[in-house]
Amino acid sequence: MRNDLLIQRPDAATAAAPQLLLLFHGVGSSAEDLRPLGEALATLQPQAFVVSVRSPQASDFGQGWQWFSVQGVTEADRPARVAAAMPHFIDTVRAWQRESGIGPRATTLIGFSQGAIMALESTQQPQAIAARVIALAGRFAQPPRVASPHVALHLLHGEQDRVMPPAHAADAATQWRALGSEATLDLFAGLGHGIDARVVHRLAEYLGTSTP
Repeated sequence: MRNDLLIQRPDAATAAAPQLLLLFHGVGSSAEDLRPLGEALATLQPQAFVVSVRSPQASDFGQGWQWFSVQGVTEADRPARVAAAMPHFIDTVRAWQRESGIGPRATTLIGFSQGAIMALESTQQPQAIAARVIALAGRFAQPPRVASPHVALHLLHGEQDRVMPPAHAADAATQWRALGSEATLDLFAGLGHGIDARVVHRLAEYLGTSTP
């Protein structure tokens, strides 16, 4: 937690319906890189704890951080790499829930790229750690095996993403729905592997607010 970026801590006296929004960056990036998104969400959600989490490992690419190595990663070995990183991910979420006093039912995980993979895969744990997962340019490491009716997935993806093809997000939404749970998919024309104002606007709508 000491390496995470606390963007907003609401006033407990005025937070009528507090939420915990945890942001998870991509490989080779840092918690600071998601500060603009976190600050935008904090403005829209003054009652929310907003935290940008830094992943624990130094990136193989010489800058930034990672949850798991992508050097030589394949479809076959990606699930094992994610599984090895998952205990620390879960511990981090639970640590911020203890710090904020906010439980899973009011927790939203917002991940970009590798952070989205970790957030999505956390839904496969025996107990749900969040009520909502918002995956930006993300995918499951492998098709989900179980789904919770109490966990909603929202996948937002650029149609021109060459790093994480949008077909992965479409597959994730289809697979989650087939397991009997809620999933939405938004594709953004002209957007590559990134986040733009349209994504922020849609994300805000899912959080129950709207941008100006």
